[in-house]
Amino acid sequence: MKKAFFGSVIGTIIATSAMSSSAFAQEHLLDEVRIGVSGSIQAKSTFEPGAFPSATVFFDPFDQRHAQSFLDHMLRPRVHLGAIVSTAGEASQVYAGFTWTAPLTDKFFIDLGFGGAINNVDDDNDGPQVGCSVLFHESAALGYNITENWRVLATIEHSSNAGLCDDNDGLSYAGISVGYKF
Repeated sequence: MKKAFFGSVIGTIIATSAMSSSAFAQEHLLDEVRIGVSGSIQAKSTFEPGAFPSATVFFDPFDQRHAQSFLDHMLRPRVHLGAIVSTAGEASQVYAGFTWTAPLTDKFFIDLGFGGAINNVDDDNDGPQVGCSVLFHESAALGYNITENWRVLATIEHSSNAGLCDDNDGLSYAGISVGYKF
């Protein structure tokens, strides 16, 4: 059942991005869609095998795209909603939160994200022991704008319970993603 739930979430995210009409793009509510793949960067005892495809949609309710200064970029985060799914039956997550994006040059930028995640990890498994189904979710990325709309990013993500539950191995991934900005 949990696999079906997480598959449905990924499908919903992809369908939402596919339904992006010109009205969404003109209003700039739906700002960006990213598809990526990552791998576990956990220690040997908590390493998760397989690939972890992901999909994330970004919304821009604070009009971040018109931010001028670095401080202005930091005061206007985008809202994100996404999922990362294990291809080996390990930890899958649905996450949401805020992403702060700041340009480094005309082509390079950084993303920093913070929010929460819900996972399907059963603490009886042989992988990470996360202790809770609800976790904090942090992410960072270094991106390159290929064109005005297309971008590629090197990503790193981490989810953990910050010591609020008994076990706290966390879930950590590194990967690459491709984004399309509307």
